Amino acid sequence: MPIIIPEDATIFSVHGSTFRAYVNPGRGSEQLCAWRLEVPARQVGVAHRPDHEEVLLILHGDLAVTLGGVRATAHTGDAVLIGAGAEVRIDGGTEDAAAWVTTTPGLRATTADGEVIVPPWAQ
Repeated sequence: MPIIIPEDATIFSVHGSTFRAYVNPGRGSEQLCAWRLEVPARQVGVAHRPDHEEVLLILHGDLAVTLGGVRATAHTGDAVLIGAGAEVRIDGGTEDAAAWVTTTPGLRATTADGEVIVPPWAQ
C-alpha cells in the first residue's frame, strides 16, 4: 500500500532546515517528489534557483519568501509557486514553520555563488 507514515520518511538536515522526504523515485514515484520542509524560527535561508517548478503549501507558521527579488510572507494555508529558474529564498518567521513541497524528480538548484545542489529528497 502506498501510504508512507512520518516514521518512514527519510530525514535530511541542510542549511539549518529539515527535509522529510516522503515521495520520490526511490519510493516508487515516477513523476512526483514531495517532502515536508521544517524551518526554525528566524532561520535565514539560502538563495537558490531551482531548475524545476516547486509548490510550497504552508502547513503551519509563517515563512518569509523572497521570489525574484520580491519579499512576502506566506501564512498557514497559503501556497507558493516557484517557477523554474526563479531565484528564491525562504526564511523562518517568528515561530517554527513547516511546508509541504512538491516538484518533479531530478530537481537541481544553483546558489548565488554557483554551487549546484542536487537534493537527494528530489532524486
